[in-house]
Amino acid sequence: MYRILPILFISVITSTHMFAQASTDSWISLIDNQSIKGWHLYNQAGTTPAWKVNQGELYLDTSMKEGRGDLVTDAEYENFELVLEWKIDSCGNSGIFFNVVEDPKYHWVFVTGPEMQILDNTCHDDAKIIKHRAGDLYDLISCSTETVKPAGEWNEVRIRSDKGNYSFWLNGTNVVTFSMHTPQWDELVKNSKFKNMPAFGKATKGRIALQDHGDRVWFRNIRIRILE
Repeated sequence: MYRILPILFISVITSTHMFAQASTDSWISLIDNQSIKGWHLYNQAGTTPAWKVNQGELYLDTSMKEGRGDLVTDAEYENFELVLEWKIDSCGNSGIFFNVVEDPKYHWVFVTGPEMQILDNTCHDDAKIIKHRAGDLYDLISCSTETVKPAGEWNEVRIRSDKGNYSFWLNGTNVVTFSMHTPQWDELVKNSKFKNMPAFGKATKGRIALQDHGDRVWFRNIRIRILE
């Protein structure tokens, strides 16, 4: 879910079927397992100690009250496949954003970038709202089927962006497919909470972001592959 509070990210590689299928020589790791080099706080020059890396896992230390915010990649991406794993604390909320435009006139990543929702579907209030559950294209398209694992367990994500066509996979299942920059996309946005955000979903490329929604969340095995 979006909210006035930001994001985050991480990576390594150790995994099950989704990662095993990936060719190692075409994938780029987005974390070095020791720091968050390659990331920064949205609209800020650097990172903060609230985002920590431990044994290849990037996580938000919610005990820290200062210097919090969403993390974004230093680089921008257009046509790509992104893979990662996440787990969320009990009743927690976070998100993965893409095509985020970084500009001081936009105060939050959700003003421009669409989101794949991260959520504990069992007890967070957002789970009561259609299109706000884990794996959904937040407030726009619901998952075709629910595949999310319980809080505290790792979930595998794949996001594919290919010339305006997008697909979300959660735990090996294609749960959402859509196209942007079409009349159908404009209609979706017009009927969502983003209708009064004129820059939302307009960019064809941008930064990837991970959300600080105030809850403990972890990421690992974050990698990206550039598509031709």
